Amino acid sequence: MPLLRPTAVMTAIDLDEALEEKQSLLQRLVLNVVFMAMLTGITLRVYRNLILTYGWSDRWLWVAGTFLGQVAILFLLTTLYLGNYHAKSWLWRAPLFAVIDAATEVAVSYGMLRAGLERIGSLPATFEDWEGSAIRLTTLRLTLIPLYALALAIVSTIVRWLILPREKPSALSS
Repeated sequence: MPLLRPTAVMTAIDLDEALEEKQSLLQRLVLNVVFMAMLTGITLRVYRNLILTYGWSDRWLWVAGTFLGQVAILFLLTTLYLGNYHAKSWLWRAPLFAVIDAATEVAVSYGMLRAGLERIGSLPATFEDWEGSAIRLTTLRLTLIPLYALALAIVSTIVRWLILPREKPSALSS
């Protein structure tokens, strides 16, 4: 008789370890809040800089389209990260994601400013421009991402409630 018999807890731990070993590098990166938030911040800042450098237009359709493109990238990468976890854990995951994303985007913006690549409209940005932009960006990210996570949690809960079959009361409970 073995000294330690396998129990449900030990089996669950073994299964979790086996699942972690089988995950690919991409799957592990998508589950990492720091990586996904930094990827989001870098992607958004580079996208914004490319749009302002090479595609500036005064047409409202162009401005609206590029803004919606930026929002789509933000929400797509946020969903890609949050979708791997239960909605209850989004209460702390979404604000943490927002903080890391904003910090990364502000840092990339500062690096681009120091390199002379950061733009405000069609003009090169200055340090005074960067301060105001950093405050606006941080405020926007810290409100937008948690609000989006809340809306996503409500929608996913409603969809799950409508799609998944409900348990029928058993005869033993009466």
